Amino acid sequence: MNTPDLIEEEYLGLYRRMTESAAEWWRVSVADRPETYRLEHGVDDGGRHGAVDMDLVVDAENLRAKLKKWRREGFALQAANNSIDAAPSCDRDNFMPHLHRAAAHARATRQGKTPSDATTVPIGDIEVPCGAGGPLVPRFNPAYLFSARFNDILEDIVENRRVMLIGHTGAGKTSLIEQVAARSHHGVLRSNMNGQTTVGDFVGFWTVKGGETLWVDGVLPTAMREGHWLIVDEIDFAEPSILAALTAVLEPHGRLVLKEKGNEIVAPHASFRLFATANAVGAMSQFRHLYQGANLMNEAFLDRWRVYLLDYLSPAEETDVLMRTLAPHMSRPLAATLAAIAADCRAAFAREDLSSAFSTRRLLDWAELMLRTGDPERAAGPAIYAKVSPEDAALIRGIIRHHIAPAG
Repeated sequence: MNTPDLIEEEYLGLYRRMTESAAEWWRVSVADRPETYRLEHGVDDGGRHGAVDMDLVVDAENLRAKLKKWRREGFALQAANNSIDAAPSCDRDNFMPHLHRAAAHARATRQGKTPSDATTVPIGDIEVPCGAGGPLVPRFNPAYLFSARFNDILEDIVENRRVMLIGHTGAGKTSLIEQVAARSHHGVLRSNMNGQTTVGDFVGFWTVKGGETLWVDGVLPTAMREGHWLIVDEIDFAEPSILAALTAVLEPHGRLVLKEKGNEIVAPHASFRLFATANAVGAMSQFRHLYQGANLMNEAFLDRWRVYLLDYLSPAEETDVLMRTLAPHMSRPLAATLAAIAADCRAAFAREDLSSAFSTRRLLDWAELMLRTGDPERAAGPAIYAKVSPEDAALIRGIIRHHIAPAG
């Protein structure tokens, strides 16, 4: 049984209203099937708690609809956690001790659900189940750094949550998912919402081949059937028709209905995982003007994802990445200086002094070319300056010279 989201835990409990003749109640609890809830109905008889006369199971959307209806009819939440008597709340000082005990119990429960014969690989502090491998597994990067801040994302992957990563261009959103997949041997498909991607590309389409009409699966049903991980890159640029198709499978066990193929139902493989990346959603909305063409996304859509804000690596983390990637040639003082330059360029981008971001990929390319040429300015030409506007190049050149004295 899956643990419900916190926003839905507060819905659990007993709802009552007084009528002219008796007290009517509904009890809400977690059902046996994932992402479903049990609703029991009864009427108190003579002051005693009456028997259940109606028992049904609904999904989260139906539960929310029921709650709205009950509020209109005068029902009020009387007690939580299926208790008939009102449960006392934690006082301010006792909340955290209660939470720590509950979290420890939840961790033990999650660990107990992992099959003893399951093959897993440790990534960060989390054991991630392994996939079947194959040609779609991303290339393994041994220098990739998994910091502790990724542990919640890794746990969500294990629990089959839908994960959206938001952040600036080059913050490593896609590479994080790819490197988890590389280490756990899962195939990855990517669909970039670049304005040219159609709903046919995403879901599927009919075509004629050799005089025969054939259906061609799009990237979504292909990933669902074969158990691959699907990354929808730049989802905030996606067409509404694609988002509508995607909504059907956003629940962990959601299914896709191929209406164009006679309402065929595509059930997800157990290994299927769904991810999205975005630049100007939620906490990143303040930067929407930097990402022209990004679409607004409503809260109902975002609430179906776990949304994580990914910032650039810290200078200390990026120093480690440079040293691990370019060992044994890259020394720590050199790496620390280069990481400081990247941090200053990103600060300028955040202030809108620069119009282009400065990714870790760009930094590594510059450092690698610098080791080959022995000249930071010469290496910066093809690695940095030629990729940005003349104004940006002049500002970045000034930042570099602030940290590195010109060759004498």
